[in-house]
Amino acid sequence: MYQIIQKERLNEIIYSMWIEAPEIASSVQPGQFTILMIKEKGERIPLTVADFNREKGLIRIVFQIAGKTTDELSTLEEGDKLFSFIGPLGRKTKIENHGTVVTVGGGTGIACIHPITRALKEVGNKVISIIGARSKELIIMEEELRKASSQLLVTTDDGSYGRKGFVTQVLKELLEQDKTIKKVWSIGPAIMMKVTCETTKSYPVDTIVSLNSVMVDGTGMCGSCRVTIGGETKFVCTDGPEFNGQLVNWEEFMHRLSRYQEAEKRSWDFYHELNRTCTCGRRQING
Repeated sequence: MYQIIQKERLNEIIYSMWIEAPEIASSVQPGQFTILMIKEKGERIPLTVADFNREKGLIRIVFQIAGKTTDELSTLEEGDKLFSFIGPLGRKTKIENHGTVVTVGGGTGIACIHPITRALKEVGNKVISIIGARSKELIIMEEELRKASSQLLVTTDDGSYGRKGFVTQVLKELLEQDKTIKKVWSIGPAIMMKVTCETTKSYPVDTIVSLNSVMVDGTGMCGSCRVTIGGETKFVCTDGPEFNGQLVNWEEFMHRLSRYQEAEKRSWDFYHELNRTCTCGRRQING
């Protein structure tokens, strides 16, 4: 069992948890992910590592309530334990000194970009970070990113905080102004990553994305997370999660993300109905 050491509600729908997992913390690298199960007969969900503390043996995950399992996960408290928590999975980010780089995070992708940004700065890069969300309330981990970056730029769709507009608008301006930028990392909603790649296509920069595909086992056995990269079939769990964004078949990827929407909605609706009719008090998560 993996104990929740610290829980924090970052906003209305996004939570942060520090999980006690010494074996994972001892070897995890930026860009890698974990797969957790709340209980024995629960769903397996992949979550990119938002931070880690090797000395204390802790892994930080950040998640948004987007369905039944993340909703249930948000009800766990400090001291509760997860049934399963495996990792590190996936290939680590290739950290090198490129000179000037940009990291772009949207939504919970802000958390995912954090350890990558920190590692890039630690090896000597000038790291310009751009983070964005629909509104001020949905901006997360601003101070962590400010510390990890050489420069931090914040955007909101509605203009309630930072600059009004999308992260890609700011990115385009940076690419026009600074010809020394060599590489861009983008993590967030699929449409944001797709538009980032469209934005960078006409510039001499590499664009790396971290794909958040539907996943089951995380070891390349089920094939659920397959994507087409440069015309070849790849598995996000073992070949990724990072890929050259210019080679991703975005239409196929986004279609596959939505293939279980109806089943997920039914499961979530049933979960809510069960909670409304339950009179037994606090649920036994780990039973």
